[in-house]
Amino acid sequence: MARSTDHVARVMDTLSSGSEAARSRLAASWQRSWLKHGLDPSSPPTERGPDLDRLRDQRQALDQVLAVAAPKLDDLYAMIGHCGCGILLTDAQGLVLDARAGAADAEVFRSWGLAPGVDWSEAAQGTNGIGTCLAERRALTIHRDQHYLAENIGMSCIDAPVFGPDGGLIAALDVSSARADQTEGFNRLIEGMVARVAQAIEADLFRQTFPKALVIGATREARRRHGLEPAGQIRPRPVVDLLGREDGPAGLEGAERAAVIRALTRAGGNVSEAARALGLGRATLYRRMKRLGIEDRS
Repeated sequence: MARSTDHVARVMDTLSSGSEAARSRLAASWQRSWLKHGLDPSSPPTERGPDLDRLRDQRQALDQVLAVAAPKLDDLYAMIGHCGCGILLTDAQGLVLDARAGAADAEVFRSWGLAPGVDWSEAAQGTNGIGTCLAERRALTIHRDQHYLAENIGMSCIDAPVFGPDGGLIAALDVSSARADQTEGFNRLIEGMVARVAQAIEADLFRQTFPKALVIGATREARRRHGLEPAGQIRPRPVVDLLGREDGPAGLEGAERAAVIRALTRAGGNVSEAARALGLGRATLYRRMKRLGIEDRS
């Protein structure tokens, strides 16, 4: 009780400071929890039962994401589950959709509300790994008394966002532990693993979404690296425009083929428009496409 009281006093002192939120992301999240979501850090523990109807609907809506993520969750749990950690995957609103926990830890996780069907958004739980990761769209760790609600200060949560093939936020990957001996140093070892698994889910989901396509989509990291549209559909581009080099046959034929492919891609597959850009007649371009082995996709 004394520890909870001290935590609440620390949170309230931070909230009363007019400048803390500007200097600290953690303080800014506490401010959101208080001002935006109206949560009291001293609220007594609440029953965190699952919303089974919402869980069913969201699992159906994100069935492809769950299918892609499941083996990655299994692999991550195999690596760190023996340390008393649980693995959770949520939707973009913080609802837990899937989880992995050892038999000896399952009841503890359920009692903390770390189970499918429970809402871990900032609006529901204040500052926490899942909700704050989603609110700030970045990987982070919320360790013990960095949580907002006093009832959550026994947990450590390490999270990374998962972005879909269109660049939009679709999920959060979480590793949580309620073990008293889990240190910040141990958390740092897990942070890199969580980030890599989140990126692997993104990559596999991207490949599954575009199984036969060339450069008409990109993961969030690829969008950032190549200066593409940050979200939504991207304008189709030839690889050479992104990488700055020519692939394929060498010599004049390779250069000619690359030039025709670029023109067609920029024209969205419109042969007439590509021919005009190349200064050729439409029939001439068709003959060159046939000679160079370029399929007409219009």
